[in-house]
Amino acid sequence: MEGTIHILSLSLLLILSLAQAGELTNPKCAKFHQDNNKDSTTLQVLHVNSPCSPLKQQQKYTSWVDNVLQMQSKDTNRLQFLASLVAGRSFVPIGSGRQILQTPSYIVKAKIGTPPQTLMVALDNSNDFSWFPCSGCVGCSSTVFASTKSTTFNNVSCERAVCSLVPKRDCDAGTCTFNLTYGNSNIGGGLSVDTFALSADPVPQFNFGCIRKATGSSAPPQGLLALGRGSLSFMSQADSLYKSTFSYCLPSYKSPNFSGTLRLGPKGQPLRIKTTPLLRNPRRSSFYYVNLVGVKVGKAIVKIPPSALAFNPNTGAGTIIDSGTVFTRLVEAAYTAVRNEFRRRMGRNTTVTSLGGFDTCYTVPITIPTITLMFAGMNVTLPQDNFLIRSSSSTTTCLAMAASPADPVNSVLNVIASWQQQNHRILFDVPNSRVGVAREACS
Repeated sequence: MEGTIHILSLSLLLILSLAQAGELTNPKCAKFHQDNNKDSTTLQVLHVNSPCSPLKQQQKYTSWVDNVLQMQSKDTNRLQFLASLVAGRSFVPIGSGRQILQTPSYIVKAKIGTPPQTLMVALDNSNDFSWFPCSGCVGCSSTVFASTKSTTFNNVSCERAVCSLVPKRDCDAGTCTFNLTYGNSNIGGGLSVDTFALSADPVPQFNFGCIRKATGSSAPPQGLLALGRGSLSFMSQADSLYKSTFSYCLPSYKSPNFSGTLRLGPKGQPLRIKTTPLLRNPRRSSFYYVNLVGVKVGKAIVKIPPSALAFNPNTGAGTIIDSGTVFTRLVEAAYTAVRNEFRRRMGRNTTVTSLGGFDTCYTVPITIPTITLMFAGMNVTLPQDNFLIRSSSSTTTCLAMAASPADPVNSVLNVIASWQQQNHRILFDVPNSRVGVAREACS
């Protein structure tokens, strides 16, 4: 399917007009726009359409059904991008899909340059390459990094080894450049370095893409902060500060404030937290793989073919935790088994309806079974808000999961998405090869 820019949460869309009306009076907005605590490595995370977000959508939406269909369409594009990332093409997100450039829905405040300039950047833990629109950019949004005003800004030459990591690279007068096509747009720029900071700790000589030209209707409106596992990602470049360790808590989609936190480094991370081994898959080396071994619906362990959940370093198959996908996707065999058990637990007298890509919806008062994700070493039982979509304007309730789109070329992934992650602290601890999950009300 063709998708447009941002994945939007259902509940937020339903209350968007009310949230916008309260933007100026919300004390949490004032807190967000203040400078970060100089001693803190915990930052506030906003959804792009939070009432506090300067990047929130101004579009008027029609109906709940239209909103859900739109979200499904955009999420499908995201899944197709994730499936395309195989060895030797780890930077496909920049070159091949407009969905990855503007799909990430959560933003944090960052500072770049000398003197520092404030930018809003989108989080993406499945991407390795950070980029920002720069001064003089033709076709970019009005908010850009004024690179010409920074005394520590420099372009990177083609001779430097880091240039070989840049997607679709080229050389322009000896500098490392790129010119990428996605959707009906093109973006061009160069690999650059400058001082960058999320908290009080600056990262000097930070490598990023400096966008100079954008054409077409899908030009990126904001910068992107890559939190993946590759050598160009923020966590890799800031390894001396944060030891390749971070966590986030994504807020509930029902929260009118819609803000969470990003915590950098091992200090301050939860001491009591369930963990599962973090896996690395050379076919898709950017991703945070975990071993999903089963799913329980109610008290029953769903009979899923082992091959549907198997981690395979030769093909890239397995399960990842992704911040940019909204709804969890399971490969066809796994999803069908979970869905059928869910329907069975709902009872034979309930009528199942569908809504776009959601094929398990109900329109009468119902009793809901629990859903538990079973990982190696830990089980995570989801609250109902983490696996259901409920309309505030009707009695429709849908299971907020779907099958991964079929891909005849690339291995299909299981993706644990942000809807299922909300109000949980998700810890990524690369040195100790673990991912942690703990309940936390972070709205």
